[in-house]
Amino acid sequence: MEDYLVKMQGWLMFYGVKALAALIIFILGRWIAQALRRLTARVLTKREVEPVIVSFVGSLTYIALITFVVIAAIAQLGIQTTSFIAVIGAAGLAVGLALQGSLANFAAGFLLIIFRPFKGGDYIEAAGVSGVVEDLHIFTTQIKTVDNKTIIIPNGKIMGDVIVNYTAKDTRRIDVLLGVSYGDDIDKVRGIIEKAVAEDERILRDPSPAIIVKALADSSVNFEARVWVKTGDYWDVYFALVEKVKKRFDAEGITIPFPQTDVHLYQQG
Repeated sequence: MEDYLVKMQGWLMFYGVKALAALIIFILGRWIAQALRRLTARVLTKREVEPVIVSFVGSLTYIALITFVVIAAIAQLGIQTTSFIAVIGAAGLAVGLALQGSLANFAAGFLLIIFRPFKGGDYIEAAGVSGVVEDLHIFTTQIKTVDNKTIIIPNGKIMGDVIVNYTAKDTRRIDVLLGVSYGDDIDKVRGIIEKAVAEDERILRDPSPAIIVKALADSSVNFEARVWVKTGDYWDVYFALVEKVKKRFDAEGITIPFPQTDVHLYQQG
């Protein structure tokens, strides 16, 4: 009986020390994981990273560290952790294969938030769709079209396509193509267009407006008015300029042959 008690005491001492060491590893590891999560969040916040990314990276860091700490604590108890690591690896592979589409969208959303090719309120064209960005989520981007439709685009499609941001810059150029008859005086035509441009205060003077003879087409002499405006004034100035020039042409007897006024537009709603 005495030998049995001695053995029990030795066993308890041996495994008690291991259990205490495992507990200390877990407590310290958990504290370090929380501290690193806070540090990561602080660094990312100072770099003005989006809150959703800050939260995700912080949680991902914490989960990875806690997993490592738990495995280390179990190993301290003398339990073989090879099988645990194999199970975790197999589970991760299975989940990755099952959710590869979602993970691709997640990775794309992560990159969109990090690199910021556009932000909420920007007018963009991506994945064959154009509209105003209403919201950017980690898996999808929500866009409102000019006719007030809401379109949800997977982020993977956006990152896999060309992204055109029409409102990223403060100014944009309007290119209006105006065709007149070969019988009209091109100096007179140029003067009419220049006057219409000069009367619109929304048209910027720097860069200077340019009125050029672009081409001698089959049935018309094609002028092009290139004017710079603030991005928010793009459509208002375009429509006003086309209407004003047309009225001036009519008043001065300038002939606009068929096909009539065309315009090279950078699509924006």
